[in-house]
This record gives sequence, structure tokens and C-alpha cells, in this order.
Amino acid sequence: MEQLALLEKLLSGDRLRMAALAAVAALRLPDCWIGAGFVRDAVWDYRHGRQPVPPFGDVDVLWFAPDASGKDVDRDIERQLRVSMPDMRWSVKNQARMHRHNGDTPYHSVADAMTHWPETATAVAARLENRRVEICAPLGLDDLFALRVRPTAAFRLEKRGVFDERISSKCWVERYPSLVVLDD
Repeated sequence: MEQLALLEKLLSGDRLRMAALAAVAALRLPDCWIGAGFVRDAVWDYRHGRQPVPPFGDVDVLWFAPDASGKDVDRDIERQLRVSMPDMRWSVKNQARMHRHNGDTPYHSVADAMTHWPETATAVAARLENRRVEICAPLGLDDLFALRVRPTAAFRLEKRGVFDERISSKCWVERYPSLVVLDD
């Protein structure tokens, strides 16, 4: 099965993830997705022969609205999501302001922001559009499905320490022993 279709099927078949996607879709935020571990771990669990489990860690909600870039707006959205799904650890970030935090030039969209994330396998997100799972993967799905953890361009050199710290602190290799960490 093609990677994109398989990913859509994995997420569609996971009731908890679908409920989270529906809760976020109900907010009707512009260019809004759930990304990072929410999607990545679903694939890695599948590739390790495991049944779907609840998301590990934060559920990263990404959206893009240059005219609403204050942290207070993100916190208000997190509160709304906690009301609908209190067992999730929601983390909402308007990507229109995250370039400042990351030391990058301004982003133009959520997809653009994800190209500046530390790992290629993490730069993937999903949303519900017309009750169907839609995927955003600006760096592709190959590394994600091949269980490769590879730094994105900025994290190969100047931000390499951040990449290395994430590999260590996230304990991905311990949780997913078939992962291969690449230096390029």
C-alpha cells in the first residue's frame, strides 16, 4: 500500500486520534493540523507491529495566522481543546510566530514551518478535511516509514546540538529499537 494511503488508513482506524482530529477541526482555525509525534508515533508503532496506543507526550496543534500570533490565543485554544478532550496534553502553537523562537526567517505556512523542524520523520501532520484525513508532509514520508531519523538541513550543522539532544531526551531508540539514526 502506498505510504500516504497507509498513513491515512492508520489514523482513520485509530478512534482516539480521529477524535482529536475532529476536536481540532471543529475549531475551524486557518491552516490547522496536528503534527509531530501524534502522526510519527502512529507509524512507528505500526512498523514495530504494535497496536495503536494513545499519543505519547504532547499533542502538537499547528496553525498559521499572522494576525493572531500572541501566545494568549494559543493558550485559549488549548483550554478549549482540554474541555473537549481533557485526557490529551494539548500544545498549540501558531507557526506565524515560531520563527522568532527558532531563530529562522518568517514562515509562510504550517508546511513551511515544518521544513525547519529538527527531523524529517517528525515533519508530518494530519487534519480532517470533509471528514477525511488529509496529510501534510513537506519533506516526504520515506524516512518516517523507513524508520530513519535524519536531521533536516538546518540541524545537520549549525543546530546539530538540538538534534542530538532530542535523540537522547526523547528515548526514541529505546521505545522503537528498529529506528536508525542518520548523521546526514
